[in-house]
Amino acid sequence: MKITNVLFSFKTTLILLAILAIGAGCATFIENDFGTSSARVLVYNTIWYESILVLTCINLIGIIFKYKMWKNKARFIFHSSFVVILIGAGITRYVGYEGIMQIPEGSTENMMISGEPYLQVTIQDGDKVYYQEYQKEFTSFLSDVNKFSHKILFGEKAVDIDYKNFIFAKKETAKMGLLVVDVTIDGKTQEIKLPGLRGQKGVQRDLIFDNVIVKLEYGSKMVQLPFSIKLNDFQLDRYPGSMSPSSYASEVTVIEEDGKSYDYRIFMNRTLSEGNFLFFQSSYFPDETGTVLSVNNDPGKWPTYLGYFLLTLGLCLNFFDKKSRFWKLTKFVAEKNIASIALALTLAFASTSLKAEDAKVDNQTKLTVEYLNKLKDESLNTSKNFGKLVVQSNGGRMKPLSTLNREIIQKLSGKASLLGMTSDQLILGMLSTPDIWKDVKMIKIQTPKLKKFLGVDVKEKYIAFSEVFKDGNYLLADEAEKALQTKPIERGTYERDIIKIDERLNIMYSVFNGSLLNIYPQVANKEDNSKWYNPLDAIQNFTGQNKTAIETITRGLINSIVENKWEDADNFISMISMYQKKVGADVMLSDSKIEGEIFFNNLDIFFKLTLAYILLGLIMLVVAFIVIFKPDFKPKKITTVFFIALATLFSLHTFGMGYRWVLSGHAPWSNIYETLVYISWSAVFAGVIFFRRSLLALSAAVIIAGIFMFTAHLTDVDPQITNLVPVLKSYWLTIHVSILTASYGFFGLGAILGFLTLIMFIFRKNRPHVDEIIKHVSAITEIALIIGLAAITIGNFLGGVWANESWGRYWGWDPKETWAYVSIVVYAIVIHLRFVKSFNTPFVFATAALLGFSSILMTYLGVNFYLSGMHSYATGDPVPIPTWAYYTVTIVVVTILLAFRNRNLKETL
Repeated sequence: MKITNVLFSFKTTLILLAILAIGAGCATFIENDFGTSSARVLVYNTIWYESILVLTCINLIGIIFKYKMWKNKARFIFHSSFVVILIGAGITRYVGYEGIMQIPEGSTENMMISGEPYLQVTIQDGDKVYYQEYQKEFTSFLSDVNKFSHKILFGEKAVDIDYKNFIFAKKETAKMGLLVVDVTIDGKTQEIKLPGLRGQKGVQRDLIFDNVIVKLEYGSKMVQLPFSIKLNDFQLDRYPGSMSPSSYASEVTVIEEDGKSYDYRIFMNRTLSEGNFLFFQSSYFPDETGTVLSVNNDPGKWPTYLGYFLLTLGLCLNFFDKKSRFWKLTKFVAEKNIASIALALTLAFASTSLKAEDAKVDNQTKLTVEYLNKLKDESLNTSKNFGKLVVQSNGGRMKPLSTLNREIIQKLSGKASLLGMTSDQLILGMLSTPDIWKDVKMIKIQTPKLKKFLGVDVKEKYIAFSEVFKDGNYLLADEAEKALQTKPIERGTYERDIIKIDERLNIMYSVFNGSLLNIYPQVANKEDNSKWYNPLDAIQNFTGQNKTAIETITRGLINSIVENKWEDADNFISMISMYQKKVGADVMLSDSKIEGEIFFNNLDIFFKLTLAYILLGLIMLVVAFIVIFKPDFKPKKITTVFFIALATLFSLHTFGMGYRWVLSGHAPWSNIYETLVYISWSAVFAGVIFFRRSLLALSAAVIIAGIFMFTAHLTDVDPQITNLVPVLKSYWLTIHVSILTASYGFFGLGAILGFLTLIMFIFRKNRPHVDEIIKHVSAITEIALIIGLAAITIGNFLGGVWANESWGRYWGWDPKETWAYVSIVVYAIVIHLRFVKSFNTPFVFATAALLGFSSILMTYLGVNFYLSGMHSYATGDPVPIPTWAYYTVTIVVVTILLAFRNRNLKETL
């Protein structure tokens, strides 16, 4: 009985979950530093980690029976679903297999390359042949784990194969590793080196022992399929004018064992099913003459899908079950109002236009100043027409030239306008009179060290293009090369500023020569893929009348601007527009889309919302604390004003996201900027829908929204709208990302509320009414975490379905996937702390809710910038940890320590 009491206890549950989370989290760092194979060998594919999973499953089954969970349908369904999922995962792990099939166009293939590497041993003794294989992978960390020794019996003899070494190929090369083993027969030993690599067939090596031949090979093995596939045609479509693939597909014929055949089209998110095998469009040959298909034989698919279905069903039913913890908490919160607020969100602030003082033009001649003033006063209408032209980005996206102009000026100066002029006016001027603009201070510079190096006053915020050149020499040539060669983790602010300045100078030079302005289409053909050209390339590459027309229009436009003949300039811009509509009709934007995107750019709604959220959130927080410490204060009128402002902001936020969706053609959460904006929206949504009765909770929701919006508008986050890669063109993306990312808002709200609760703990002494508020806020925090945990769990497993339907595997232990899994486990621990008596206190829960958010930050930001993987924006060399992170950690630790003194408050709910 004692063993079962320990095994089926919640303490054991928390310990097992903690081991799973810590193990997986550590594995992501092992993978980043020592390679994916090291993470698999040391953690993911090990007996110890799988044993913990099995023990967790047994523990869960025991708890289900111990507490008779079947009496509560929702609770029983979603807890038992994890058992079903683990069973399905076990079947997939030990019975299923996967690999790659490469088929040249016009060829028929029935062999695939296994996904796992094997040591294959073939022994030829006279007429008899013996074969044995061992699945092997190696680690460069704790290399003693690699050691193995195998004895293979054949006839009356035996072959001993002993591990000696494994030499890893360098990361930057595609060369194979080298497995070194000793082979012994009858006391005679020979060393052999076997080149091999996961995902590639190895090279066979032979050893001769008298009359016995031992053939060894290390690498992925060839697996024969019971049918064949012929590739009739491989098709690849690109974005207009770009080398980036828009989609690719394989037209195949499946030839079955009985000779019957049928045709099928395989493409991203559309799989071929033949027997127990699934085929997914994975990649293609570099020369586009063949296809690469992922192959998956997974008998655990349907048990796993059943588990996912039960999980989703159970978690959803839990929100409507009157006996559930969620229902109990919401009832408790509803009965204990702190301050009554109705619905949601805030107000858009009008931004003042930037004046000429925003960038300095010191030391400019009187003529230059006159030119700038004249350009500002006279070019506005022409620049608006100029901005309505369509340009093709390097990624193939068609957009108004006004959008590109805005992105350029934002990149150069950190602002959308400068010198009292719009970005369209600025680009028009730079394009027409580069000799003047090279002396205008408009390139943002930050570090004093770099300013001193260039001989610039340390008080200056901007430098001119010409200040970085002396006697025709580029002053930063050597410094830029050194900075680029420095590993990102070792780059300081000086090196990073040099790299940014170097990039801005290149952009400015590209504006001067017009190489960024791909505004001239050529007659579409297969080779050019509707490519558009900048003026110089168009004049050089076009022929006949097109070349003459473009040269005339371009020179005419530039000369008209230089001579201040704005009507003539408008006419030439009109000619360019007519040319675009006639020649580039296939990809040309409609007038309504052009006007709509320019309107959205000028609105700059998300930046204004950032300021509004932060200001409103802080004001609401101050009022909330006044209410807490002065219960007699009843701010009814003020809360009504908050409601109106908040409702306005939330509506504007929703409008902005919807508008961006329309402009991009896909859901607005496909890059880091969009997901930050979406997390902010979800945080406010959480406050508005679920916690509107608590002024403190609502203020926390607005503050967390403001923080994420502020992060989205940092200089390192690119807000531009981009095209999707082929695999992201799926409705699964919208479902998976929207649900999973929304959970971050709830977790962020829980963290802020946890922090505020700890602050109340610091000041609760001799204030009994504060204790009641702490309990109330703790209940709100738990509600937020329950919703967040349900969302991240459902979203993560739906991502597994998407992955399986897109490329044939639910889970690849990618760092992003792994940290999402770690986050699920972490918050499962936080939610279940109350089942351990000593942890069932508001202080412990608030601390856990606050610290638990670190797993979300790691999932979202840490993986993106510090770990390499398919979900990551990093390349494995992490950027330095920002200074604010250290301050934040210090504040959190100090707050917890100060609150610890007054921690003795028992949970009553």
